[in-house]
Amino acid sequence: MRRDFVANVSHEIRTPLTVLGGFVETLQTLPLSEEERERYLALMAQQAERMQTLVSDLLTLSRLEGSPPPSVSEWMSMPALMRQLEQEGRALSAVLNPSSDRLHQLEFASLLEGQIAGAPNELLSAMSNLVSNAIRYTPTGGEVHVRTLVLPDGRAEFSVSDTGPGIAPEHIPRLTERFYRVDRSRSRGTGGTGLGLAIVKHVSQRHGAEFKIESTPGKGSIFTIVFPANRLRLERASSC
Repeated sequence: MRRDFVANVSHEIRTPLTVLGGFVETLQTLPLSEEERERYLALMAQQAERMQTLVSDLLTLSRLEGSPPPSVSEWMSMPALMRQLEQEGRALSAVLNPSSDRLHQLEFASLLEGQIAGAPNELLSAMSNLVSNAIRYTPTGGEVHVRTLVLPDGRAEFSVSDTGPGIAPEHIPRLTERFYRVDRSRSRGTGGTGLGLAIVKHVSQRHGAEFKIESTPGKGSIFTIVFPANRLRLERASSC
């Protein structure tokens, strides 16, 4: 496993490094117009950002695996978290479609007025990963629905559904493996590192939650985190 992991990391970093090296050599040896220089520098920045994102995800996974489980004494407001996710999601949709008048149809519905016990940074990282993936893999104009609710048995559910291309059944059991991709070229084109769902899985396990994936090719996917009831604290309505 360690050998495979090192090989995967090396492979993921080698491509952007090769591209960067080629651009640097071009800038050093060829007379370029200002427009060409700007284009090459923009592409170099893109590859550098890709490597930075990969390193950040690797550090996140390492931290998750090496730290003790989050306590149940720290609480995070779910409505506040949903507002932050909505702000980030709408900003990402605008960035991915800068020249389009038809952005993603995003819906954020919080039916859970309460708090979740756990590590705020971990929860935000996991949920943000799911929202980001749904937006990146859903075509422009498609729908992404994000919601929280309380289940009849007292557990809390966070779900992200989309109208993207969907995932074939044989891929679903392996989606949380590090660097596993259904379509490598598409993943790289959308800026994916292949570590996002592995992070979601680890965060879910650390919080005693269940992570579920449902998908139908051609119709879309639903990613769900179900938190145990002991990590949910509902807000009581104030009396008049």
